[in-house]
Amino acid sequence: MFEGLFQPFRLLVILFMTAGISHGQALTPIVTFGGADGSEPRAGLIQGGDGNFYGTTTQGGANNAGTVFRMTPAGTLTTLYSFCSQMNCTDGSSPRKIIQANDGNFYGVTASGGNAANCFPNPAGCGTVFEITASGTFSTIYAFCSQSGCPDGMFPVGLIQATDGDLYGITEGYDCFNQPFFNESCGSVFKMTLGGSLSNFHTFDGHDGLEPAGLIQASDGNFYGTTTYGGSSWIAPGLSGYGTVFEITSGGSLTILYSFCSEGRCRDGAQPTAGVMQAADGNFYGTTPDGGGLGKGTIFEISSGATLTTLYNFFVPNGFPSMGLIQATDGNFYGTTNNYRLGAPNGEVFEFTPAGTWTSLYSFAGTDGLYPNSLMQASDGKFYGTTQYTQLSSSVGGTVFNFGYPTATPSKSSLNFVTRQALNTTSPAQTVTVTSSGTRLLTFNSVTVSGNFAISANTCTGAALAGGKSCRVSVTFTPATLGLQSGTLTFTDNALNNPQTVTLSGAGVEPVTLTPGIFTFPKTKVGNTSASHNFVVKNYLSTNLIGISYLTTGDFGISASTCGSTLGAKATCTISVTCTPMQTGTRIGQLSVSDSATNSPQTVSLSGTGD
Repeated sequence: MFEGLFQPFRLLVILFMTAGISHGQALTPIVTFGGADGSEPRAGLIQGGDGNFYGTTTQGGANNAGTVFRMTPAGTLTTLYSFCSQMNCTDGSSPRKIIQANDGNFYGVTASGGNAANCFPNPAGCGTVFEITASGTFSTIYAFCSQSGCPDGMFPVGLIQATDGDLYGITEGYDCFNQPFFNESCGSVFKMTLGGSLSNFHTFDGHDGLEPAGLIQASDGNFYGTTTYGGSSWIAPGLSGYGTVFEITSGGSLTILYSFCSEGRCRDGAQPTAGVMQAADGNFYGTTPDGGGLGKGTIFEISSGATLTTLYNFFVPNGFPSMGLIQATDGNFYGTTNNYRLGAPNGEVFEFTPAGTWTSLYSFAGTDGLYPNSLMQASDGKFYGTTQYTQLSSSVGGTVFNFGYPTATPSKSSLNFVTRQALNTTSPAQTVTVTSSGTRLLTFNSVTVSGNFAISANTCTGAALAGGKSCRVSVTFTPATLGLQSGTLTFTDNALNNPQTVTLSGAGVEPVTLTPGIFTFPKTKVGNTSASHNFVVKNYLSTNLIGISYLTTGDFGISASTCGSTLGAKATCTISVTCTPMQTGTRIGQLSVSDSATNSPQTVSLSGTGD
């Protein structure tokens, strides 16, 4: 609609912006539809309470009218139901997204089929609401346009289950400018019990919106959604407006929070084709596929006070967003675009951070899918989605795909500096290797260490690792106190198992030790010499110990020694000492070793008994 407005900017945008587009993320097609098992999924997936995934295809199946399917996390596909299995398609055809209700069953809508008698715009029927169990037991619980003039609505888009337990949904309507013929022509919001009793919650008239595109229930209990057309700019046939964001209370009172194209050249966006989502900050976020400062749509935020902020303007190279957003466990937003991407005109998956950074995560090539639908994040942390086609020329196929956060795996869960380290000296480094696995780049925010440990080398901080790639961090130990000490090496990143920790341990000792520190010789006859006892001198320094000398006091003497005047780094020697009591009773003395260490001299308290 706005192509002509932005032609002067297009070449400049392409030349200036394409260098910033990210490529190379891995994405895995799990299922490729072949027709018999369904074709052309036009909605995303949900994860059931049993851990499996459920979705629909709009074509294919036993009657080429679409399916409901179940897929295991491993990718095993089971067709639960093929539509148009009943005479005149009273069960419906071309199903859209399903939900799982609190009764454990699944509910959804079909875009056509059902009661064809009153559905003048579509002889095939105006759509249905259906229920299906996890085992595939199917029932149609409502057919739209069951009443003359279709006051109950036509062409449903989707369902939600509200906190009151009832189902709420929207219908697109038909030909808003012929309301004398179709009371529901601009679309509606409806309410339905699980048993199929429907009541009209709100009927749009163009001025308050036209063709609602999505519906959620927010934390305040009210309902929020968008309309693709209508709003304050709705004037007359041919001037249908550019869409709205609306709020509707539990009592059915509707308020337009925002009408798009309120700014010149629709810089605020136009014609949203998906609803809004409520983020962790309480505000609402959504997309428009048209308008914006660069002509290919926007990402917008709207507060509960109805203030709209354009957060991002799409442009020619990164396509236009046709689906809505989700907010993942990392706090970032994820969505998809369709078409018009240079070199990859088949759509892509993108990430958008609350800080405003937009990143292309994956560009579809065709064999892996064309035109992605909305995303969801599963309990395993991965993202799952569907694409509409795999062969654009014949408009068949489609895929189920997934991609996920990477997993960071340290090579060791602990580093133990087993050799006791001299106080205030630094140990040799020990290294931990972190390996990335998964389908997204592993990016590190920080690598930190606690205790008397330090990072001596680090290739992880700032790294962006593809699956199978590694980085390394080396750690040293410099004890400031004696005894056992501990610390933690922590990797903070975008991995599913963030953060990763490695426990650190070591022991601080004096630079030189003389052991044992106390020794008592057995009773010995006066004038006789006891058996010798060996005392160990240990040099914990990484340098030679020099200037070594030693002596004893009292009735104790050195009988032998392997210690010279120099002792090598990390080496040991022994000094043998005997006791020769010169009189009866307790005898006391000392072995003393002097050297170049800071804790020189090292001493041993000696005692014995003369008999």
